[in-house]
Amino acid sequence: MPVPKRRTSKTRKRKRRSHLALTPVQTVVCKQCGRATLPHAVCSNCGHYRGREVLTIEEE
Repeated sequence: MPVPKRRTSKTRKRKRRSHLALTPVQTVVCKQCGRATLPHAVCSNCGHYRGREVLTIEEE
């Protein structure tokens, strides 16, 4: 079975893995309450999506 002749350097390894970094989660601001939410999702705070109420949120 073939074995590498030389050790892979840190630079070569890091260049190869440069695109594997994690990206932060994208958020948008809700137009009704101003809370950060995921895009294309109903706001969990006020229940609005694209300017209209989709869910009725019960206040405790």
